[in-house]
Amino acid sequence: MIGPIALIFLWPISPIAAIAVLALSHALVLYPTLRPNVQWLGPVVTHFATDEKQAWLTVDDGPTEDTRDVLDLFDAHSVKATFFVKGVLAERDPDVIREIVARGHSVANHTHTHPAGSFWCALPGRVAMELDDCNRALRGATGAAATWFRAPVGMKNPAVHPALARRGMRLIGWTARGFDAVVSDPDHIAGRILAELRPGAIIVLHQGREHSLRVLERVIVALKERGYQFVIPADAQLRAA
Repeated sequence: MIGPIALIFLWPISPIAAIAVLALSHALVLYPTLRPNVQWLGPVVTHFATDEKQAWLTVDDGPTEDTRDVLDLFDAHSVKATFFVKGVLAERDPDVIREIVARGHSVANHTHTHPAGSFWCALPGRVAMELDDCNRALRGATGAAATWFRAPVGMKNPAVHPALARRGMRLIGWTARGFDAVVSDPDHIAGRILAELRPGAIIVLHQGREHSLRVLERVIVALKERGYQFVIPADAQLRAA
């Protein structure tokens, strides 16, 4: 409302001042929308409480054809992780969702259709549909809806937190990411993760890319060399920065 009011009252006095106030009001909305871990619109979980060398590995965008290979990799390295899945893909392969859970991991909501280019400006009805349709797919596969949510590319908007609150869900961000959705070199990606590593770190990586298995293994080995274990924290441990 500040922007339109500025135009009405300031324009006759100073058009430049009116435009400046309008731009500032838009920036105050766009900044926390486009910056994933910014807390202005509501809490975003960025780490978890622990005194030990523990990290939470989260894997976005599945289930994909490499999911069972990812699970085998995790078994080989004694890794527990959370898969933030797309509902439309979970609907197509509920058996693999059940296998993820049966093998000791957890699944969470990453929207139904992953509208990466438009979720940041989605209206409340669209936000609700993306949450509910994904949860319906997860409930159909596992018997339970997700309580954790990650927005596509981490870009939430003012409609997201109210929708999550009504559903008893929490918005999960991250401590460290390697940008493996756009970068393929495992050493480079692992280096970015290690630069942000600390006890209680939330790490976000992806599956379904040609390099995903190599990246996951490189990051896992790098953290284990530094004495870290991979755990799924309890909800009570989750903290917003």
